[in-house]
Amino acid sequence: MSRKLEHRQAATIQVKVKPRARVSLLTPQEGGVWLAQLKSPPVDGKANEELVALVAHHFGCTKSAVSIKSGASSRTKIVQVEGASQQVQNVA
Repeated sequence: MSRKLEHRQAATIQVKVKPRARVSLLTPQEGGVWLAQLKSPPVDGKANEELVALVAHHFGCTKSAVSIKSGASSRTKIVQVEGASQQVQNVA
Protein backbone atom coordinates (compact mmCIF):
# COMPACT_ATOMS: atom_id res chain seq x y z
CA MET A 1 0.00 0.00 0.00
CA SER A 2 1.50 3.31 -0.98
CA ARG A 3 0.68 6.64 0.50
CA LYS A 4 0.76 9.72 -1.68
CA LEU A 5 2.26 12.72 0.10
CA GLU A 6 0.98 16.15 -0.69
CA HIS A 7 3.73 18.68 -1.35
CA ARG A 8 2.80 22.00 0.16
CA GLN A 9 4.68 25.06 -0.90
CA ALA A 10 5.48 27.64 1.71
CA ALA A 11 6.13 31.34 1.36
CA THR A 12 8.11 33.44 3.80
CA ILE A 13 7.23 37.06 4.41
CA GLN A 14 8.85 39.76 6.52
CA VAL A 15 6.38 41.56 8.77
CA LYS A 16 6.85 44.76 10.74
CA VAL A 17 4.42 44.74 13.68
CA LYS A 18 2.80 47.75 15.33
CA PRO A 19 0.93 46.62 18.46
CA ARG A 20 -1.83 48.58 20.21
CA ALA A 21 -3.27 49.94 16.97
CA ARG A 22 -6.87 51.09 16.59
CA VAL A 23 -7.68 48.42 14.02
CA SER A 24 -6.06 45.17 12.91
CA LEU A 25 -4.71 45.43 9.36
CA LEU A 26 -2.15 43.64 7.21
CA THR A 27 -0.86 45.70 4.29
CA PRO A 28 2.02 45.25 1.84
CA GLN A 29 4.74 47.91 1.91
CA GLU A 30 7.60 48.75 -0.43
CA GLY A 31 10.44 46.27 -0.64
CA GLY A 32 8.27 43.20 -0.01
CA VAL A 33 7.80 43.98 3.68
CA TRP A 34 4.31 43.71 5.22
CA LEU A 35 2.96 46.03 7.92
CA ALA A 36 0.75 44.42 10.57
CA GLN A 37 -1.19 46.79 12.77
CA LEU A 38 -2.50 44.82 15.73
CA LYS A 39 -4.98 45.76 18.45
CA SER A 40 -3.33 43.44 20.99
CA PRO A 41 -0.52 44.58 23.28
CA PRO A 42 2.84 42.79 23.06
CA VAL A 43 2.24 40.96 26.35
CA ASP A 44 2.11 37.18 26.96
CA GLY A 45 2.23 36.43 23.22
CA LYS A 46 -1.14 38.07 22.53
CA ALA A 47 0.19 40.16 19.63
CA ASN A 48 1.85 37.09 18.08
CA GLU A 49 -1.41 35.13 18.33
CA GLU A 50 -3.29 37.97 16.67
CA LEU A 51 -0.61 38.22 13.96
CA VAL A 52 -0.94 34.51 13.11
CA ALA A 53 -4.74 34.82 12.93
CA LEU A 54 -4.53 37.99 10.81
CA VAL A 55 -2.06 36.48 8.31
CA ALA A 56 -4.16 33.29 8.07
CA HIS A 57 -7.34 35.28 7.43
CA HIS A 58 -5.63 37.53 4.87
CA PHE A 59 -4.26 34.63 2.81
CA GLY A 60 -7.26 32.36 3.31
CA CYS A 61 -5.53 29.54 5.14
CA THR A 62 -5.73 27.99 8.58
CA LYS A 63 -3.87 29.34 11.59
CA SER A 64 -1.91 26.10 11.75
CA ALA A 65 -0.46 26.90 8.29
CA VAL A 66 1.10 30.12 9.64
CA SER A 67 4.16 30.15 11.88
CA ILE A 68 6.57 32.77 13.17
CA LYS A 69 10.03 31.54 12.17
CA SER A 70 12.05 34.32 13.80
CA GLY A 71 11.53 37.52 15.72
CA ALA A 72 8.89 36.29 18.15
CA SER A 73 9.99 38.92 20.67
CA SER A 74 10.81 41.74 18.23
CA ARG A 75 8.75 44.01 16.02
CA THR A 76 10.25 42.66 12.80
CA LYS A 77 9.27 39.04 12.23
CA ILE A 78 9.78 36.37 9.60
CA VAL A 79 6.49 34.55 9.05
CA GLN A 80 6.04 31.36 7.04
CA VAL A 81 2.72 30.71 5.28
CA GLU A 82 2.21 27.17 4.01
CA GLY A 83 0.07 26.59 0.94
CA ALA A 84 -0.20 30.29 0.06
CA SER A 85 3.00 30.95 -1.88
CA GLN A 86 1.22 31.91 -5.09
CA GLN A 87 -1.03 34.39 -3.26
CA VAL A 88 1.93 35.95 -1.45
CA GLN A 89 3.93 36.32 -4.66
CA ASN A 90 1.00 37.91 -6.48
CA VAL A 91 0.56 40.55 -3.77
CA ALA A 92 4.16 41.23 -2.77
